[in-house]
Amino acid sequence: MKLTANGIQIEVEDSGGEGRPVVLLIMGLGMQLIAWPEDFVRTLVDAGFRVVRHDNRDIGLSQGFDEAGAGNLVWQSVRHRIGLPVRSAYKLQDMADDALGVLDGLGIRRAHVVGASMGGMIAQRLAAGAPQRIASLVSIMSSSGARNLPGPRPDVAAALMRRPASRTEAALVAHSLGVVRLIASPAYPEDERTLAERIARGLRRAYRPGGIVRQMLAIGADNDRHALLGGISSPTLVLHGEADPLVPIACGQDTARRIPGARFVSVPGMGHDLPPPVCDILLQHIIPFMQTVEKHA
Repeated sequence: MKLTANGIQIEVEDSGGEGRPVVLLIMGLGMQLIAWPEDFVRTLVDAGFRVVRHDNRDIGLSQGFDEAGAGNLVWQSVRHRIGLPVRSAYKLQDMADDALGVLDGLGIRRAHVVGASMGGMIAQRLAAGAPQRIASLVSIMSSSGARNLPGPRPDVAAALMRRPASRTEAALVAHSLGVVRLIASPAYPEDERTLAERIARGLRRAYRPGGIVRQMLAIGADNDRHALLGGISSPTLVLHGEADPLVPIACGQDTARRIPGARFVSVPGMGHDLPPPVCDILLQHIIPFMQTVEKHA
């Protein structure tokens, strides 16, 4: 369903019914709400939670910003490397305001917020800016954004900058599959056919390459978030894979160090994806964490 949130149209999925504690799931760069595996959502619902997912702005079925142009990613990357401000069509704070608008549109007063990768960055801003609305924060394979942290492995960074050979579905799937192979969890490989089918399903739902670039620039422009993390008062759980080649584990460790009282859990063999065994491991930490918060609310 579509909601007006923060003045724009946002696509939302709402599972589990009213009267339950709410979990808001925020996905990462270029990823649609369907990137949260159905089994992940179902397990949360079976544990007694109401689960809300949304497409971030400029991705999936939510409102786009094509009129802003895609921007020059290479030039803005150079600016970022030498410490100059990155110019972006919108900010991660705007995306956090979108997420808050989703809660407003559904009449939800408080929610547990779970963010993956860029979604973790958005969730951090949400927890820092609207503490009264956040029951707890779970930041998965994300970063504080501090400048001294390590970046992606060189081959991963190069793959992110490459363009598909063409815009046919086969070429787009092959391109995405190449990136997924590089960042996947080495201890939990998924069947390639299953991955290709999942990628194709996402492409058929929506293909928004300009939105991915604008979201990348929004991440690059978000250079002060680390300074806000010390003000987060919500109970916080930070989860990170030990084999993450896109957002190295030092980024998650730094996030947890900056948030008062945050608990950090590293996951051996986990990269930068959510295969079923990794989801099971994450939920073994997330569900008891949120249930404890509810018990003491």
